[in-house]
Amino acid sequence: MELTVNLDRLKQDILSLAEIGRDSEDRGIYRMGFTDADMEGKRWLQDRMRDADLACSVDGAVNVSATLEGRSEGPRMLVGSHIDTVPCAGALDGTLGVVTGLECLRRLRESGVTPERTIELIAFSDEEGRFGGMFGSQSVCGEINPELLASMSDLSGVRLQDELRRHGYDPMGSLDAARDPESIAAYLELHIEQGPVLDRTKKSIGVVDEITGLFTWAVTLKGEANHAGTTPMDMRNDAFMGLADFAHEIPRVLEENGGPRSRATIGKVQILPGATNTVPGLVEFSLDVRDTSEVLLDELSTAFRKALSAIARRRRLMFEFEQKSYLQPVACDEKIVQRLTEQAQRLGLEHTVMPSGAAHDAQIMGKMVPVGMIFVPSKNGQSHSPAEWTAWSDIEAGANLMLQTLLTI
Repeated sequence: MELTVNLDRLKQDILSLAEIGRDSEDRGIYRMGFTDADMEGKRWLQDRMRDADLACSVDGAVNVSATLEGRSEGPRMLVGSHIDTVPCAGALDGTLGVVTGLECLRRLRESGVTPERTIELIAFSDEEGRFGGMFGSQSVCGEINPELLASMSDLSGVRLQDELRRHGYDPMGSLDAARDPESIAAYLELHIEQGPVLDRTKKSIGVVDEITGLFTWAVTLKGEANHAGTTPMDMRNDAFMGLADFAHEIPRVLEENGGPRSRATIGKVQILPGATNTVPGLVEFSLDVRDTSEVLLDELSTAFRKALSAIARRRRLMFEFEQKSYLQPVACDEKIVQRLTEQAQRLGLEHTVMPSGAAHDAQIMGKMVPVGMIFVPSKNGQSHSPAEWTAWSDIEAGANLMLQTLLTI
């Protein structure tokens, strides 16, 4: 009889962890990285690991791990995700990958299975970027240094160093969390899609082949504020009209310089002075651009810069931009993609190969070791909200695919 996960226990874990950091009014979960609720969640996870008789450890970046020893002393298999959340979050983002990994290790131990490779479940710290990055996985990959550590703070000015000390951790200990790439065979992560594709196409499983890269800009268009009644239309240096022109240019730029996996979004805009009877003299806005190809990202960057320059000349504006972040796209390991696809077919699961349009810990880990990702559907494509949900049958399908893939790897 084929080994399967215990869905009832998986349900219990998901619902139990969801109550840590839950707000009684909006029903959202507030378990942001290194808050008291996040640390309570980490303690909850350690208790579950110990209950399963798994070796439990916490590294200097406060990544929580459980280990199931294998027969060989070779590189180990890592499986995991994160349990921190955005403000007013749902119950599954990140959490599903961690509790599924835990359930897989429990089922292997209960069944007396000793895997060929040691399997380590890891719950990474602060994937949602309260302090501006993916601190846990970046620490494991050796991307954290003393200078960066000293500069990391949240939007309220709270420093990561101070939060670590508040919880009894030495900030410099995060530098010791770095792993030798040769010690890790691969990293596997299960996650909700956070988009509508699987739900709309009625697929239970998405096998991720590429994880999108992205850059974000803070753009400023400077014109001249003036009276809305006395300034003729052809004599205006209207900063907002420059933004409107640029917004309409986005589809053209994507069509001419991007590809089918390209995305561009203006998500935040501020118009100044912000008076009903004043021509806008200043507009500040964000631009988020994504693609799974680094070449196309470079081309899109150039094309958007040229479009802004042309609009600024035409509208008699000045423009400037600052790149706020850049994430390199990562391709999932071809052998892992093939293995996941084969197992999905063998298990009779409706599946598709697809990109990830969101960043994940797998994106950081993929710079150092082979990675693979499993997606399960998000109801109506909703995520980062209390409405986030996935059918239990799809969760079970994804968890069993994870378990069988771990057995074969």
